[in-house]
Amino acid sequence: MYRLKTSSAFDSAHFLAGYEGKCANIHGHRWKIEAEFSGTKLIGGGAKRGMLIDFGDIKNAVRDLADSFDHALIYEENSLKEETVSALNAENFKLIVVKFRPTAENFAEYFYNKLKEDGLPVSSVAVYETPDNCAVYEEEI
Repeated sequence: MYRLKTSSAFDSAHFLAGYEGKCANIHGHRWKIEAEFSGTKLIGGGAKRGMLIDFGDIKNAVRDLADSFDHALIYEENSLKEETVSALNAENFKLIVVKFRPTAENFAEYFYNKLKEDGLPVSSVAVYETPDNCAVYEEEI
């Protein structure tokens, strides 16, 4: 089995609606996405001979995901009042609404599925909220 890893990071804010604790308030993180790709066969010919996949392809895919969430307020659908969203939009803030509670666990699954949809041989995704704490998603075998 061959395994490749790459990572990228982004800064953004979120909150956990309905949570009882500090994370109910808007706060920010330096999120880090660490993706692992795996397979049993290397490319047999051409310019990519001897590679599982080109590092440039996986680096770009993970970086694009991180960049799309960078410097935004990420919030769960229907967790903010319409007036609040309108006011934030009027100030030209970057808002990203997601259909899931924006936890590290849910982001790990979301990023995993995005990479898989892109046809990449992703085997796991770890999302770090802090340098010491992460959630990992991988499909059961």
